[in-house]
Parts: sequence; C-alpha cells; structure tokens
Amino acid sequence: MLNKLLEEVVLSVVGKSAVGIVDLLDTPKYINEFVIAKKLGITINQTRNILYRISDFGLVSSVRKKDKKKGWYTYYWRFEILKCLDFLKEHLDKTKKEVRSEIALRNSKTFYVCESCGLEYGEDQAILMDFTCDECGQVFTIKDNSKLIKDLEKSIGKIDEKLEVVNAEIAKEQLKLNKKKDIEMKKEEKEKQKKKEEDKKKRNKLKKEKEKLELKAKKGKSKNLKIKRVVQKKSSGKVSKKSAKKISKVKSKKRK
Repeated sequence: MLNKLLEEVVLSVVGKSAVGIVDLLDTPKYINEFVIAKKLGITINQTRNILYRISDFGLVSSVRKKDKKKGWYTYYWRFEILKCLDFLKEHLDKTKKEVRSEIALRNSKTFYVCESCGLEYGEDQAILMDFTCDECGQVFTIKDNSKLIKDLEKSIGKIDEKLEVVNAEIAKEQLKLNKKKDIEMKKEEKEKQKKKEEDKKKRNKLKKEKEKLELKAKKGKSKNLKIKRVVQKKSSGKVSKKSAKKISKVKSKKRK
C-alpha cells in the first residue's frame, strides 16, 4: 500500500515517466544515483533531473560520498517517507476542498450548454451571448447538474477513503520514528551513564591518590617533628644513645 501511495506522490510531482523510481528509493538505505540511472535505463542527467524535481518538494534526501580513486563526488538518495505521506495528505485535502467548492457552485448557480457543440457557459456569459452559441447558432439549454454533483460527491468519498489509508501509514511511520528515537535516547542515556561512572572512578582514584600523598606528607611531617624533638633533647643532654644513632642515620641519608 505504501508503495502505491509513493507512486501517487511521484506522479503528482514529476509525472508518469518517473513512477519507476519509487521501487528503488523506497528503502531505509541510500542508493547510488548511477545505480538508479542504470536500473531505470536512462542517463545520469535524466535521473538527476527527476531527483532534483522531487527534492524541490523535500520528499527525498541525499548524502554525498567522494570516490577515493576517481576523486569525484557521488550522491546517494532515498525517500523521506513521512514527508511524502504528509505531502500526499495535503494534496488530497486540497483536492477535496476544490471538489466541495465545485459542488457548492453547481448547487447555487445555473449553467447553460450548447447541445450541438457540447460547450458549457455560466449564466453571466450566456446572457452576454443572448443564450445562443456563437459557433453553431443553436439556442442554449439549461444544464442538469444532478449527475455531475453525484459524481463529485462520490469522488469526495474516494478521497476520504484514501485519506484514511494515508493517515494509517503516517501513524505507522511516526511509530517507527518514535521507536528509533527511543532506541537512540536509551543509547545516549547509557553512554552518559557510562561516562558518569568512569568520571566517578577517576575522581575516586584521584581522591585516593591525594589521600595517600597527604598521609605520606603527614607521616614525613610527624617524623621530622620527632627528630626535631630528639635534637632538642640532645642539645639539652636528655637524648639516649639509641635515638642519637637514629638521628645521625636519617641525616646521613638526607645528605646522600
């Protein structure tokens, strides 16, 4: 069903000659423009002309890739499905509005027709022509609009049916996009959480290293303070020989 709707979009934008491109662009992956040209059996310039005309309505998107060997750029294309469906919905709504206007006009105005030539005229124009055909001279007759109005009302019914299908496809595509966004958001959230945990580990590691340095500095300070006290005792003659030997050893290490 989606494929037929996309064909209708291309038909209204480019024409019947380009309908074959639908099967190639209705894909989640981008397709090489040279591949499109080859499969359609037309030149690359003709292919690009079709794609650019569709692109003018924002119904396709493309990415550009550089050929490493040849050095030139090649474009890859695909349909923007949701935009295509929105475009078709807008087109159908516009057509429906025009048909309703025509029905209202046919119900409120009188039209005249030349039975011989099959030409139709509005009341104002018929008055100016004196209700006589300029082509054959036959007198106009009042046109019965009942059949035409009935056909127009049927066409509105068909448009409404197609709009239901289009709306259903829009809902499906929107659901797909929402699921894709949810997956991307979960992935992004997971990456953020991972980074957050890594940052936390780094902070904890730095904190432990800092605590070690502070403890080491504290021990060094305590040791220096102890030596200082021993030196003070030595100078006052209150230090033991054992403590004095320890001090001399520390001092000799510092000199080295």
